This record gives sequence, C-alpha cells and structure tokens, in this order.
Amino acid sequence: MEKILVSACLLGVPCRYDGKSKPQQEVMALKNKYELIPVCAEVLGGLTTPRIGAEIIGNKVIRKDGVDVTYEYNKGANKILEIAKENNCKIAILKSKSPSCGKGEVYDGTFKRALIKGDGILTRLLIKNGIAVYSEKEIDKL
Repeated sequence: MEKILVSACLLGVPCRYDGKSKPQQEVMALKNKYELIPVCAEVLGGLTTPRIGAEIIGNKVIRKDGVDVTYEYNKGANKILEIAKENNCKIAILKSKSPSCGKGEVYDGTFKRALIKGDGILTRLLIKNGIAVYSEKEIDKL
C-alpha cells in the first residue's frame, strides 16, 4: 500500500495552534487506499500545543506576539522531509492556509484572516523535493 503524508490535524489529532483538530472524513477515508502517515511540522519543530498563532511574513514565520518561529517551522519541515524519504512518500495532503502546510494561499501576516498567494514552509520544501502536495480541498485530484 502506498504511503502518503497527512497533516495530523486532518486525521483528528489535536495539534493545531488552538489545541484543536480539523478532522476531514474525506481524508480519513483514504486509509482504505493508502497508508496514512500523520505529521505536524510545528510539533516536530518543538512548538507546544496549544501555541500562539503564527503567519508568514516575507520569508519568516512570526507569531502574533512578534516572536520569530521560523527556525522551529524549518526544523519541523526538515524532519517531515526525512520521514517522507524514509517511507518513500510521493504525496502529501496538508492543511490549507497554514504557515506550514498551506498550498496556493496562506494568511498574509496581518492576523486579520486575510489570504495571499503562497505556500507554507513545509509545502515549499516538499514540492522542492519532488513530493506532490494537495490540500484537503483537493482530494479529488489524487
């Protein structure tokens, strides 16, 4: 069975910044066709759950209180890339709009829920390394 990376929050793991999850039935149903590997770049990067929300500003990830957490986001993304390589993952399904996992659009750094075109830190790294990334809204493209 092919292995794919999945944002852990989409599988019901309470690892989001607010301490909650965003379970998606369509994503969970993929377990019948794929081996799902749950990942969370923020947690693997050493951040706590819950945590202060963060958004991408330029090439940095900044928390709402102004603290730069780019290092932790990059650390988690690199750990997930290692997991992907170890498991020969060619596909990832990641949470839309997230500063780690967003694909195509992310929050703009104003903390006003405004979106701009762009990808999250993890999404950028996976695509750069040849892994196809889909958001939970693109399951039909698999």
